[in-house]
Amino acid sequence: MDARLFDLSTRTQIEVTGRDRVKFLHSFCTNDIKKLQPGQGCEAFVTNVNGKVLGHIFVFAERDSLWVESVANSAATLLPHLDRYLITEDVRFADRSAEFAELLLVGSQSTELLERLGLIVAALPHYGHLANGTATLPLRSIRRVDWLDSPTWLLSIPTAQRNEVQRTLTQAGTQLATEDEFHSSRIAAGFPIYGIDITEENLAQEVNRTALAISFTKGCYLGQEPIARIDAMGHVNRQLCHLEISSGPLPNPGTPILDKPAPDGKQVGTITSSAWMRLGDAGKPLALAYLRSGFAKVGSRVFVEGHEANVL
Repeated sequence: MDARLFDLSTRTQIEVTGRDRVKFLHSFCTNDIKKLQPGQGCEAFVTNVNGKVLGHIFVFAERDSLWVESVANSAATLLPHLDRYLITEDVRFADRSAEFAELLLVGSQSTELLERLGLIVAALPHYGHLANGTATLPLRSIRRVDWLDSPTWLLSIPTAQRNEVQRTLTQAGTQLATEDEFHSSRIAAGFPIYGIDITEENLAQEVNRTALAISFTKGCYLGQEPIARIDAMGHVNRQLCHLEISSGPLPNPGTPILDKPAPDGKQVGTITSSAWMRLGDAGKPLALAYLRSGFAKVGSRVFVEGHEANVL
């Protein structure tokens, strides 16, 4: 069965409550939180006043709360940043990361498997979610995220029920996969991770997820002016790209990317993460990398440690 299960329990889950929660969070991230109805979600960046990325978040609206999901240890950065702007608003933040584990189910047969276990999820749109599970799968929520170029489901589970849910899913036919396999899969899909491929040195548009994560019609928010200015200019100076390299070795983060083979080549980018792509018995490295805008186009050719690479 094409269904794999990844343990992402170290990722952050923050519950946001209070009558002003929507208006407040809307003012501090790049996507349109006010448009979200219960059962809907979106991807966004939390930015500083200069439009630099402080967090890459996923927001899920429920009837009485918003849930913010992100990489491990995000609460240590996001909560102090947001709290400093709270004055009289009725907003409360609670880090629920220790209370709820997360499993990521991915694969062409994952939707069928979940429906067989009683979860009616086939019609859920991107970032749509259900705020409960079933007797068979005691979930707090299930969220369609499609991060890995295949139906992809993020399961939030009370920590005490994590092993039970994992056992049920593996008995139903899913294969447990490793952290290394997750990183290989997400690099193959071009999905970046904050702290690896994105840092607070990056402008929001450099991350190359503008269509998914940035609204240009939502009105004012912290960082909106520089982001709108970049949009008016037409491009940033560099952009996160997805590379296929002709052969190994696997490049390390920080490896320079050249416009021509050495010694004549000039640096036009830098690798942020890499993994092997297996084609039969032959392996090719895949990578995420920041490239100067003139090279950040599908089909562009560059060079990594003497090997030709193409932008996907």
